[in-house]
Amino acid sequence: MKSHVIILCLGFVFMTSVHSTPRKEWTKLILTQHWPKTFCIMEKCTANFSYWTLHGLWPNTGAECNASWHFNASLIEDLLPEMKTYWPDLLKPQSTTFWKHEWTKHGTCAAQEEAMDSQHKYFNKALELYHKLDLDGVLKKSNIVPSENYYKFTDVEGSINSAFGVHTKIQCVSHEKESEFQILGQIEICFDKQFQLVDCEKSTEELQSRDEGEIIFNNNNNPGYIVCDASLPVYYPPLGSTLQTPRFL
Repeated sequence: MKSHVIILCLGFVFMTSVHSTPRKEWTKLILTQHWPKTFCIMEKCTANFSYWTLHGLWPNTGAECNASWHFNASLIEDLLPEMKTYWPDLLKPQSTTFWKHEWTKHGTCAAQEEAMDSQHKYFNKALELYHKLDLDGVLKKSNIVPSENYYKFTDVEGSINSAFGVHTKIQCVSHEKESEFQILGQIEICFDKQFQLVDCEKSTEELQSRDEGEIIFNNNNNPGYIVCDASLPVYYPPLGSTLQTPRFL
């Protein structure tokens, strides 16, 4: 009998210590969009989208904050047509695996805020912010469109930052070792908890791409997206680009 009491007491102490440990709250949301053609250059898929698509809405700290809060596609049934258009799984268009991953890893952490404290609210907020930004329109206004010609990185960065009035984080893919250009791949734009635009900090920690392991369907052993090199020209590949799959040396 005493042994059972001891076990119960130890269990209570353990559970109390676990639940009393404060979880670090996030302070910033990172709305991430990627260029489908670049993604498919890396992943050897077919890019049928001629506009930037959503990759995710990520709190700047925390991951998988509630393992018991499982993804349920039926809760976002009304959003699915829009998500398939603007937040597609580029490898498995008919699958919900990508959205499940985004909810489990990021959505359960974003849910600390009332405005995103359900699966539906989280995905709907990401779509709302995506449309609000209109990244395609911003780039086109500066005559930065998919092209076989290269752009100066400063022109790409300048057009985006000036349009939003904040510093964003622009990520590229290296074509090959010591290449003369880089491929435009992903853009992170940041918001505070009130969904107001704020600078995306480029701290030492954040300079390492947050996406390292975010592409859950990456099988090519490539390094993925990294912060663009300001000294290299940028290639913004059109859908019909014949660029060979980059060699990651």
